[in-house]
Amino acid sequence: MKWSLFFFSAGGDHTTAEHYTFLLDCARFADRNGFEAIWLPERHFDSFGGPYPAPAVLAGAVSAVTEKVGIRAGSVVLPLHDPIRVAEEWAVVDSLSGGRTGVSFASGWHPNDFALAPDAYADRRDRTVQGIRQLRELWRGGSVERRDGAGSLIEIGTLPRPVQPEIPLWITASSSEETWRTGAREGLHVLTALLEQSPAELAGKAALYRDELRAAGRDPDEHAVTAMLHTFVGPDQEAVRRTVHAPLVGYLRSHMELFAKLASSQDVAIDPAKVSAADRAALAELAFGRYFTTNGLFGTPESALPRVRELAASGVTEIACLVDFGVPPQEVLANLVHLQELRQAAEAAGVLALGGAGARA
Repeated sequence: MKWSLFFFSAGGDHTTAEHYTFLLDCARFADRNGFEAIWLPERHFDSFGGPYPAPAVLAGAVSAVTEKVGIRAGSVVLPLHDPIRVAEEWAVVDSLSGGRTGVSFASGWHPNDFALAPDAYADRRDRTVQGIRQLRELWRGGSVERRDGAGSLIEIGTLPRPVQPEIPLWITASSSEETWRTGAREGLHVLTALLEQSPAELAGKAALYRDELRAAGRDPDEHAVTAMLHTFVGPDQEAVRRTVHAPLVGYLRSHMELFAKLASSQDVAIDPAKVSAADRAALAELAFGRYFTTNGLFGTPESALPRVRELAASGVTEIACLVDFGVPPQEVLANLVHLQELRQAAEAAGVLALGGAGARA
């Protein structure tokens, strides 16, 4: 099992500058303590994830304060960008970091984000696959065809050249089985989460993914399933619950679409725009219970270890710990040592994933 730290803030009381300081402090901890990677998201036009409009920019900052830890985008919404630009930006980060980059690509889900590329929304999934193929060609030193300002077709290559001859690539997948199949067909790792699926559903899709890899003539042991989980590990179970309750409830309430999906899964039809304050509070508590008990990684190193075993048995090969959901930065930083204890306990217990090597192979 590999371990990494994931960022996707819903805001909070601290300023943006303090938020970036927190990110870099976490990156330094991960680098010193043998974590696999730091994951940086891409989000637009909303306070949810507001500090992260351009992962390559922050990746450059992370590369400057670390030496060993992987630096990854989780995720680049590829239909919003030309693969030429993505290849050049991440080649810069690859050079700055000495070859430590990786990227997960998403097709996008929120229509507001597509204000950057409105014509790309309808066929965003096809554009994602086409863009990944172009990105790989450019990264290897090839070229792609484009039309210049005079209307002529020209071949474009990219500079600077990266350090890695092949960049580790993921596809961001959750509820859609077809996205998992696409990842297998294209030879991509998978970045997933327990936002729109249960642990059992994740296990089923991971098994499907491994089957599709074999059908495509690929070795499942060479492909990673990375699962993002809201995470806080401390020395006392009840203290952890008290610490994360208000921040996690606030985080979930800021993303009301999650509650609509949760209510729908329980056969309750709800229009988020018409939900009363009392109902929102009730839904928030329902969601909190779900995340705290089954869909997150909360507790002490001892109490959280069985959860790690379950994830490994389901086919997860890397836990991407979302530590950035509103708990005060000083508390997160002070308790990262307990997350490290959990990681060491899992290693000592010989917790092994079903398949998946890792990403920097």
